Amino acid sequence: MEALQSVDESGPAPAHVAIIMDGNGRWAKARGLPRAVGHQRGAEAVRRTVEGAIEIGILYLTLYGFSSENWKRPPAEIDDLLALLRYYLRHEIAALDRNGVRLRVIGERERLGQDIANLIAECEGRTAGNTRLNLTVALSYGGRAEIVHAARRIAADAAAGGVSADDVDEALFERYLLTCGMPDPDLVIRTSGEKRVSNFLLWQSAYAELVFLDRLWPDFTKDDLAVAVREFRGRDRRYGAAK
Repeated sequence: MEALQSVDESGPAPAHVAIIMDGNGRWAKARGLPRAVGHQRGAEAVRRTVEGAIEIGILYLTLYGFSSENWKRPPAEIDDLLALLRYYLRHEIAALDRNGVRLRVIGERERLGQDIANLIAECEGRTAGNTRLNLTVALSYGGRAEIVHAARRIAADAAAGGVSADDVDEALFERYLLTCGMPDPDLVIRTSGEKRVSNFLLWQSAYAELVFLDRLWPDFTKDDLAVAVREFRGRDRRYGAAK
């Protein structure tokens, strides 16, 4: 297990870190390898990141694994990604459970296939009582779709008489989101050098600190996580208020 550099303790730690895991394909292309190999190495980076989050003391870690837009990729690549997801769910869950990690998945899981949906439900049930780290993986997920879905559910409840227009505020709206019960992310990290949020946790990230790293996701290490957390600790978060 790689050593983790010490993290500056001068500021408050982020309770919730969200990561846009970007760069698997470019990592593989730069080495003349199939994209599937990049995704495999990306899964190894997930393992390192979960370990690093536990060591730092992060309570919530949310990973953007597969977006709604990723369904537009070539069918062969999607098949490779789904096969890797099956493998991860079957072979990593014991280690996650042993280390006190609770796994949750947000997104349109029905699009992933019934066998994967069943594996997800099994893993979520097995780890439901764990509290050391709350690991959420966004699969077939889009931030805009999540907001639309929440609005439709509120409209349906309003039509049924369960919600009135005066009831609708930010607190109520958040209860209809897929992340209900989780704190908003304090820190959002994106790898690969791209500087955009790509439809990830749009509502929840309103006041998140953003850190963009040039590192491609398969090369992401515990030390990269520590660097991002250290930068977060040094920032002054005012939430729109004057200092």
